[in-house]
Amino acid sequence: MKKTALNSIHKELGAKMVEFAGWEMPVQYESARKEHLAVRASAGLFDVSHMGEIEIRGKDAIGFCQWITTNDVNKVSNFQAQYTLLCNCEGGVVDDIIIYKFSDELFLFCVNASNSAKDYEWIKKEEKNFDVEVVDKSADYSQIAIQGPDSKTILSDGIRADLDKIKKFRFEVINWEGRDLIVARTGYTGEDGFEVFLPWDGAPSLWNRLMEVGNEHGVKSCGLGARDTLRIEMGYSLYGHEIDEDINPLQAGLDRYVKMDSDNFIGKEVLSKALDEGLSQKLVGFEMIDRGIPRQGYSIFKNGAFLGHVTSGTLSPSLEKSIGLGYLSSNVEGDDRIQIQIRDTVREAEIVSIPFYNREIN
Repeated sequence: MKKTALNSIHKELGAKMVEFAGWEMPVQYESARKEHLAVRASAGLFDVSHMGEIEIRGKDAIGFCQWITTNDVNKVSNFQAQYTLLCNCEGGVVDDIIIYKFSDELFLFCVNASNSAKDYEWIKKEEKNFDVEVVDKSADYSQIAIQGPDSKTILSDGIRADLDKIKKFRFEVINWEGRDLIVARTGYTGEDGFEVFLPWDGAPSLWNRLMEVGNEHGVKSCGLGARDTLRIEMGYSLYGHEIDEDINPLQAGLDRYVKMDSDNFIGKEVLSKALDEGLSQKLVGFEMIDRGIPRQGYSIFKNGAFLGHVTSGTLSPSLEKSIGLGYLSSNVEGDDRIQIQIRDTVREAEIVSIPFYNREIN
């Protein structure tokens, strides 16, 4: 297994380590629930160095990025980030990514760990028709995420920088201790927070600094367990669960990131046809009424008729109730009651709006 630059620190902190996408990663330290609640209440620190980074540079960079992604790259300003998708020719999702624009001729893609090699090869194949260079930079970067309402205070103090000017989905390059940090106001938790890209060997220094500064705020080291429950509460898709190469982004409820009125992109024609013909399935959120935790792969029924499968589920630490995401046949009618088959029993659930968690309400 590959190891991040923070591997020894995780073990010193007593983290439970697991294999994830070929990496040895911390799944939890004290407990996933406590780490989750720390992010909602104050701040949590995540090692996300397993994520991949791909650089696109050259005079055709804008046109190239527009061709391979579904969102409208033409509307992205310098030092702005954009959530978008890579789709195949059949309209399925190759990956969901965030792109960071430095200039008209330089973009950085952050891709999912499980898809890093696949994404690079897929993007590289499209390079020949454009004046661009596609470079896999994954080995160059560590990445640390700090998330939660106190994250700005902790990171500002930690790197001695004014972060108020970095608005949501914006980023800046900030020099700290002789290293250039790409500090982006992005995240995967639904909370305010930052993701910091930095030279690979700089991660231990930054991690220790943020833990030291964040101690008075109750910051906690957080693993993959809390990262998953936080994203489920927000209804965020995870590759291999809500999205994959056989599911199109319209079915996944990601249509706002698919700009059909922008320039042509891979899969656009198929997605346009899917809109005209109607979608065969749709992603929904649900809360359990009966006891039980829904898990990926569990069957969903309505009045005895099979509708689809659960894609993600958990006992929500913030809401203290079981919640899940799943695909249903798009022709479902009637009330919002459904049934989840949990092992040998069928349990009642109710379709609800996404996100499950709303800071202003909860």
